[in-house]
Parts: sequence; C-alpha cells; structure tokens
Amino acid sequence: SMLEEYVGYGSNLPNIKNERERKMTKAIESELLDGFCLQSEALFSKRAFFRYYDTIWWIESREAQMKKNIQIAIDGPAGAGKSTIAKIVAESLGFTYIDTGAMYRAVTYKAMQQNIHLDDEAKLAEMLAASTIDLKPSPQGQLVFLDGDNVSAEIRSNEVTSSVSQVAAHAKVRELLVAQQQKLAANGGVVMDGRDIATHVLKNAELKIYMSATVEERARRRFIDNEKRGIESSIEKLQEEIALRDKMDSEREASPLIQAEDAIFLDTTELSIDAAAQAILKLVQAKMA
Repeated sequence: SMLEEYVGYGSNLPNIKNERERKMTKAIESELLDGFCLQSEALFSKRAFFRYYDTIWWIESREAQMKKNIQIAIDGPAGAGKSTIAKIVAESLGFTYIDTGAMYRAVTYKAMQQNIHLDDEAKLAEMLAASTIDLKPSPQGQLVFLDGDNVSAEIRSNEVTSSVSQVAAHAKVRELLVAQQQKLAANGGVVMDGRDIATHVLKNAELKIYMSATVEERARRRFIDNEKRGIESSIEKLQEEIALRDKMDSEREASPLIQAEDAIFLDTTELSIDAAAQAILKLVQAKMA
C-alpha cells in the first residue's frame, strides 16, 4: 500500500533536509502533482511515494516547462525593426507575439475617426475604455481588430504613424493598455515589443533587448515598407518624422523610451532581419539552457 508509513508533512517541514524531499514537499504544498490533489497537512507516505512515483522527473519536467514559458521584451525607437524581428523570434519559438505598437495605433486611428482631439487625455481614455482591441494571428501575419473590425491596414497610414506618439504620451491611455498587455503576457511564452516593455510593462521579463539603428537606416527601411504598402513618402521627410518621434518618445513624462539597465543592446544598422532574429534566438537559447 502507498500508505504503509504515515507522515504529517506540514508538521515535519523543519526536519526535511534532503533536497529531494524538500522539492517533493514544495510540490505537494502547491497541489500540482499530476492528478493527485494533496493538502500540505495530509498524512502521506514518504517512503512509498518515492518508490512508486518518479518525483524528480515530474519536478524537473515542470521546471523545464516553466523555463520554456519565458517573457521576451524588445524595446527600441521607430523603424529599428522590432516588430518584424519579434514576429520571427516568436514564430521560431512557438511563442505568442504581442505588438503593443499596433494597440496604440488602433487607439489613434479610432480617435481620428471620431474627431477626438489627440491632446484630450480624458476623452481618449474614455473612448479606449469602451473599445475592444484584439490581436489575432493569421497566415498573413498578425491582424488587428478594433471593435470587431479588421483595421490592420488602416492603422499603418501616414496619418496614424505621425500621430501615434502624441496619443501614446498620455498616462491614462498607457495605463489602460499596459493592463491589457500584462494580462496577455501573464502565462509567459510571449515576445512583446514596444517602447517601454522592459522598463514598465514586463519589468521581470527573463530576456530584455533594446534594439536600435541609425535614423538614416530606419528611414530607409520605412520608405521600403511604405512602397510595399503603396504609401507615398520621401526618405528626407521620413528622417525628419523619425527624429521627431524619437524626441517625443524619449522625452514624454509617462514611460519614456529608454534602455532598461538589464537590457542587451542590439544595433541592427548593419544587420539583416534574419541576422538580427538569429542573434536574439541565441540569447534566448542561453536563457533557456
């Protein structure tokens, strides 16, 4: 019988010195033992349990699973390649990708559609509280739904791009969206990119990356991206807009764009998209080893 020797675990905790028994006790207390629902005060057989159940295997596999579900935070200025690279990293790892920038763009787009002044923080927050923003994967990439409508293309317009920093600067707007973002990332196994992910949204992320590139290179990338989307633009104008956005993002009072102290800096100026993604995947591998 598995109950050939009765032991009250709760009362014997101070006497448990063996590492294996300590881990076993911890597992019992958390009531997670594969089908068993054990109370920490329950009488249980140490000797029989260790004979009939490979406890260490269960604990190690559980710890491995927890290691796998890490949070990866990627911050950086506009045009650094965050979203494109984050998507590749997430897909390679089988993680969920969360594009926080798209969420701010959706808020900006709706405010412009409803003729809400972008400096009116109270009305923007009220509008956001009554809105639903969903990020859904698809063969074409992540889709953004605003109140049930697919606005993935609309939120990438020049008008939205040039105004999103103004909306993102409002503390109440950030507070509402950060709460949603933290909920999405609660179970780990996510790659999230933005401006304040490592410093504010996911402060305890296991891996933090700060990604950047020269203004000239970022403008060139945005120009190519706009061409693919059929959006007219000029590199000179894009350089001005990116420089201005950098200034706004880094100088705003609410969660400014800065590199977290424990973030790893990655300069993507001379790196291809794949090379940058592989650099991050190597860092992930080291963290999950």
